[in-house]
Amino acid sequence: MKVNQSLKHSFNILAAVLFSAVAIVFTAYGLSYESLPFIREHHALLMSIAVGVIFILALLYVILYLLNKQALYRLIFCALIFLDFCAVVFFAICATGFITKINSMQALRDYIADFGSWAVVLYILFCFLQVIILPVPGSIAVAAGVALFGPLKCTLFSFIGIVLGSIVAFAIGRVVGYKAVKWIVGEDALDKWMKKLKGKDYLILSIMFLLPMFPDDILCFVAGLSSMSWPYFLVMIVLTRAISVATTAYSVDLIPFNTWWGILIWIAIAALIIAAFWLVCKYSDKIDKFIKTKLKIKKRQ
Repeated sequence: MKVNQSLKHSFNILAAVLFSAVAIVFTAYGLSYESLPFIREHHALLMSIAVGVIFILALLYVILYLLNKQALYRLIFCALIFLDFCAVVFFAICATGFITKINSMQALRDYIADFGSWAVVLYILFCFLQVIILPVPGSIAVAAGVALFGPLKCTLFSFIGIVLGSIVAFAIGRVVGYKAVKWIVGEDALDKWMKKLKGKDYLILSIMFLLPMFPDDILCFVAGLSSMSWPYFLVMIVLTRAISVATTAYSVDLIPFNTWWGILIWIAIAALIIAAFWLVCKYSDKIDKFIKTKLKIKKRQ
């Protein structure tokens, strides 16, 4: 038994080291190509930063793994996988010369349009995976979509991918169960959110999906483990995702981050969101009980 445990620990640490090495190698090859003047002039600095960040993540993974901090080391492991993906994409766009062709946002959108439906499919797949395995907040995925497709198309494509991912995450929690969700999310994070939402899964979860400050990917898995019914989840996730995605897409496009008034608006929005959630939490027991009574929903035994 001890031998098997040692082999398991060695394999997990070796896997993290290999993923780190892959990210470094592809980043180095990407930076070695003749590309943008900025990259040529700061090649050594960029390489040092890339290696430093990846090395720190790998070291943190090993430390947290040895300390058995499941939620944290699994998050870092997912981050290393995501960095591998980014490094491969970076290498591809440098090796093909694509990076030298894009010198403005409109040029990027024109280039993406040349791929037609494939660009759409890849972006929807990215949004889907963002919910299931990628450690990327949904707001960042939507912001990237706005840059690529504009707010209207981004809203539609993001909505499709995120809703499909949310349904799959809920199904994993409902059908496969606690052990599968614990492996994906991490025991500490899962137990923390289940404890917070115990007895308030309908109202509080719905509000959390609507507000942008909560880990929607984890909450989808938690919802599958809660007493929430399939019909309620489907209606709730469609409505909340539509509102949150559209709001994020159009606010990113309309409210700039590089002006004083734009920053003030974002601060005001954040304050309103925090105030709204505080009020909901304060009266959550009464509201949640009212909703369940009206819908005649019984808790699962």
